[in-house]
Amino acid sequence: MSTLVIVGAGPRGTGLLERIAANAGELLPAGHPLAIHLVDPYPPGAGRIWRYDQSPLLRMNSMAEDVTMFTDERSTLDGPVRPGPSLAEWASRSEEFAPYREIPDPAVRAELRALAPTDFPTRRVQSAYLDWVFRRAVADLPAHVTVTVHRDTVRRIEGPADGPQLVHLGDRVITADHVALTLGHLDSSPHPRHAADAGFAARHGRFHLPPAYSADADLSGIAPGERLVLRGFGLASVDLVSLLTEGRGGRFETTPAGLVYRPSGREPVIHLGSRRGVPYHSKTGYRLQGPPAPLPRYFDETAVDAVLRRPGPLELRRDFWPLMAKDIGFGYYHELFHAHPGRTTLPWAEFLAGFDRHDWYSPELARLTALAVPDPADRLDFEQLDHPLAGLELGSDDELQRHLRAYIDGDADRRNDPRHSADLGAFLALLSLFRQLPRVLASGRLTARSVAEEIDQWFFGYFNFLASGPPGFRLRQLVALSEAGVVRFLGAGIRVEREEATGTWLASGATVPGHTVRATALIEAYLPKHALARTRDPLLRDLHRAGRIVEEVIADPEHTHRSGLLTIRPADSRVLDPALDGEPHPRRTALGPHTSMRADAAFARPRTNSPGFRQNDAAARALLSALAGVPAALAGSR
Repeated sequence: MSTLVIVGAGPRGTGLLERIAANAGELLPAGHPLAIHLVDPYPPGAGRIWRYDQSPLLRMNSMAEDVTMFTDERSTLDGPVRPGPSLAEWASRSEEFAPYREIPDPAVRAELRALAPTDFPTRRVQSAYLDWVFRRAVADLPAHVTVTVHRDTVRRIEGPADGPQLVHLGDRVITADHVALTLGHLDSSPHPRHAADAGFAARHGRFHLPPAYSADADLSGIAPGERLVLRGFGLASVDLVSLLTEGRGGRFETTPAGLVYRPSGREPVIHLGSRRGVPYHSKTGYRLQGPPAPLPRYFDETAVDAVLRRPGPLELRRDFWPLMAKDIGFGYYHELFHAHPGRTTLPWAEFLAGFDRHDWYSPELARLTALAVPDPADRLDFEQLDHPLAGLELGSDDELQRHLRAYIDGDADRRNDPRHSADLGAFLALLSLFRQLPRVLASGRLTARSVAEEIDQWFFGYFNFLASGPPGFRLRQLVALSEAGVVRFLGAGIRVEREEATGTWLASGATVPGHTVRATALIEAYLPKHALARTRDPLLRDLHRAGRIVEEVIADPEHTHRSGLLTIRPADSRVLDPALDGEPHPRRTALGPHTSMRADAAFARPRTNSPGFRQNDAAARALLSALAGVPAALAGSR
């Protein structure tokens, strides 16, 4: 018998287990039993982030039909495709899937019965789906593969590269032939840049919260009516606002005049600001109105190979972004011309011929687009999208509030109006970039500065701003909260300074010069970024201190970039071990957002050939092949 320990039983560990079940029949002989131990203090399937035990106010930022844990006909894998239901399909066929789990919460059962494919489910519903996926993966394993779940934490792994691995849990040691780290989203100690605000809060008895996962944040220290600054305008901010308003007894009411917020009196006064000064664009509430664009067209394997053959160091913005932008533009205009031809002046074939010839930022393409798309509002402008408040200066705080409410209302209207379905075409094209982007990252050709500033900061931030926003109803709620005076907008270019004399933070933005807000509470309202050197995960901390894992470092003559990510070999996700001269450890694998592959999406939209699913499949096949040829470990567990 061989033994595999999977550390982390959330969506990523469950996805790996599903791929093991799919590939075991081919790669693991029936005469070679395999014992799999899944270790996680949180429930298997859902894990920490998607566990049932969190506020019912917290929702997904994806529609139910856009969430799946299964491969499909679009998946390019070496292993077999095993189709399965999306979250929406699973909910609509509850009688078929009910034997896998009896859902005890009547509110979750009621939500599932009423769930439409275009609804944005609660995280509790996603927890139920992930629990079912886990149970199905276990049921699909062949008879000679067993699974044992340990609601525990792995604290240490030791053992030689050519021998059994001793996996230390809280109350036992498991002897394994292979260990897979699918740890999901992890915590780190706060970045040193937050130390000054933390110390300030401690000296003056104020509330300060560094980046944290909203479901785990303790907000009880914020008093009713207290002036609070939320620095950040992404998904974490949306969740925190919900917890501090509805979560404190306030309620939204639909009236003839629109959505109105009825305060409970226990809310703080929330001042919101960020670099852009606006919330993430909301998710679209419609489907494509025309045929799907055949993607990719420009940022494909052939084009990427051609760029990688160029001599010298490469940069994302200079060498790859023009191709990426053109593919997004292709997806956008394909939908505009096919679904809304009345807003164009050229036949699609004629426009496409010119679009193919010209570079994205060329004046020729700008002239072609202006000719073919008369209304500037129908043209795709990445720079305007990225900085909608750039250069805007308003005369008063009240004027800023009115401007931001109009902007947010307009965005919510646009994202809910199928006349603007070209936005969805751009979104789908943006997703398609991830078919080739991992190859670009794994090539090692990008400069350290490009990875640090253009990948880890700009591109992923821009992607989230355009494609990972909240459901549209959250933006409607934000406007209602602003009209009720519970939320106040600070504008773009937020600055937060400390005033020792009064023990208050002074917050201001560039959009209203000279306007300053005093606050006695400060939250860094964005998701924490895991850093290996500051990790709070006991296993990674021990391996890092022992010199058995290494942080990804990208260096060139001009820059050195430390990403904070655990370095793995892209082909099979094996962990690079400094004790083995930087070679991959033959018995240790890692997958997920804490690794240098940066594939943090454990689930995906159907029929998008998810990079995460491909990585799971490659890792599962590699470790099954190794286990089939590795002598059994000396013992199971003790």
